Amino acid sequence: MVGLLLALLASVPAAAQPAASWAALQTPVPGAPRIIGSTGLGCIAGAVALPTEGPGWQAVRLSRNRNWGHPVTIEAVRGLAARARTAGLPDLWIGDLSQPRGGPMPFGHASHQAGLDVDVWLDLAPKPLLPPAQREQIRETSLVLPDESDVDPARFTEGHARLIRMAAELPGLDRVLVNHGIKRGLCRMHGGEAWLRRVRPWRGHDSHMHIRMRCPPGQGECRDIAPPPPGDGCDASLAWWLSEEARHPPRRPPSPPPVMPAACTALAR
Repeated sequence: MVGLLLALLASVPAAAQPAASWAALQTPVPGAPRIIGSTGLGCIAGAVALPTEGPGWQAVRLSRNRNWGHPVTIEAVRGLAARARTAGLPDLWIGDLSQPRGGPMPFGHASHQAGLDVDVWLDLAPKPLLPPAQREQIRETSLVLPDESDVDPARFTEGHARLIRMAAELPGLDRVLVNHGIKRGLCRMHGGEAWLRRVRPWRGHDSHMHIRMRCPPGQGECRDIAPPPPGDGCDASLAWWLSEEARHPPRRPPSPPPVMPAACTALAR
């Protein structure tokens, strides 16, 4: 019955396939890496898996099968973990990357679809090496105040700022997304520094940072979003996140389901 269901799902065009069908694809398409579309509407062939653990990191929630990405993303994780370890920081918990063939996820993310995104938890507590099964239910801890007006001074440290800066300075980086309260704290601590341009505020992200890489060279079907605007981002655009409009956005009528790039059809079967 399961095999029949997967076969039926695979026969549906990519434009109409539900996220559950992409999540059901357990293995990548072999061959050279090929990104189609964007991180918010795309897929990937030739994805590679982030190892379960390595020098300076441990991957969490592996049962989701979301530890796949383009090689540049995997190398970014390795590089960040190595630099953090050299700086004396503990192992990093590495959360979701992408599914084996990318595509939309049934829950958790609207992006992470093209193998260019990775969530890195902002947990700097010492960590023993845990078996993968024990990394399934690790609790995340918010680093911002309840009203999200700033970082929680009892939890956020200069070590967190150093780690976020390391991420913002990764080669090939597009941007790092953090909660606007974390961005506000970074502006107070490091306002005017060039790396802050690549650290952008977004909802959620109060316990982890979302690292997004740019389209790698040679990926002509990959679509980047617009680069961050000039400046450190510690301006009125950051203040907006505390406005009534930001805190209680108006409801919008439902829009039609987005249409996947046509070339993703072959990857979805």
